[in-house]
Amino acid sequence: MTVLDTPAWRPRTDAAPLLPDREPYRLLGTPAAARLDAALLRTLYGHLVRGRRYNQQATALTKQGRLAVYPSSTGQEACQIAAPLALRPQDWLFPSYRDTLAVVARGVDPVEALTLLRGDWHTGYDPRAHRVAPLSTPLATQLPHAVGLAHAARLSGDDVAALAMVGDGGTSEGDFHEALNFAAVWQAPVVFLVQNNGFAISVPLAKQTAAPTFAHKAVGYGMPGRLVDGNDAPAVHEALTEAVDRARAGGGPTLVEAVTYRIDAHTNADDATRYRDDSEVAAWRAHDPIALLERELTGRGLLDDALRRAVADEAEAMAASLRERMHDDPRLDPMELFAYVYAEPTPQLREQQALLRAELEAERQS
Repeated sequence: MTVLDTPAWRPRTDAAPLLPDREPYRLLGTPAAARLDAALLRTLYGHLVRGRRYNQQATALTKQGRLAVYPSSTGQEACQIAAPLALRPQDWLFPSYRDTLAVVARGVDPVEALTLLRGDWHTGYDPRAHRVAPLSTPLATQLPHAVGLAHAARLSGDDVAALAMVGDGGTSEGDFHEALNFAAVWQAPVVFLVQNNGFAISVPLAKQTAAPTFAHKAVGYGMPGRLVDGNDAPAVHEALTEAVDRARAGGGPTLVEAVTYRIDAHTNADDATRYRDDSEVAAWRAHDPIALLERELTGRGLLDDALRRAVADEAEAMAASLRERMHDDPRLDPMELFAYVYAEPTPQLREQQALLRAELEAERQS
């Protein structure tokens, strides 16, 4: 017996099934679209239209000074909508800072979803109420958290899966690789969705990775990689639903890369014209997720003027409500800085709390 015959050396010979397709998976505009459920298509369409209007309104609120910053997901709405719709009520969503639309689609109040970006309070919403983890501003730190929760649920025998969202820039962080490794070793019921929108702020994809796709990175960790057209809402929904169902059934994690594009700048503080051409943006506008779905709905006689108006009116009502409520100045209590940090406050935190309380009391008396 040689060292290569020992149990410690176990080369895998089944890498091929883990490899993604050569081209992004698509449904819209293909013969396979005929099998898509009409109700699902209408549901996705309504969410996409409301999501686009939500992005527009949040961007306007930033220009009005009602938000400190807003990372728009315009152009990426198919990913933002498909992710939460692929989950069951008991599952958990782990978003990144750009995923406020996914948080809203999961059922969180739009104002609460924007609270962090407003500069107020800790998260703005109760993560347990809708099973949505806090929005993650540090890149990729939510991924190990998703793995930990999913692994704990499996050990407890709970019927729970986790879906973690991250951008292409987040894949360059150590947390991304650590999360994938732990997830695969533990066979945790978690799905990773990489929204590849072409740029990590101003850094293009070619300077992020030399891999053929991000989906290929899955093979190195021993999990399947899926490559999907991120602007094809039904395709993203189907890929994520299959991955979540597989995870729930004990099949382990999956890495899904959705190829999409960030139409707007990185945030309101970014000038995207400094690192990309207008022609590139125009090409992706022609592959708009709403237009792609409208074409399918219209071709199948599922979208008429009445439904189009009804969906648009609903989106406008949502935007008007968001605009009105965001113009109300919040009542801030500085003492809330110390709430929900630890289950049991540390001595240092109690000391700081007492110091702030004394300062506020001195101001009131002066």
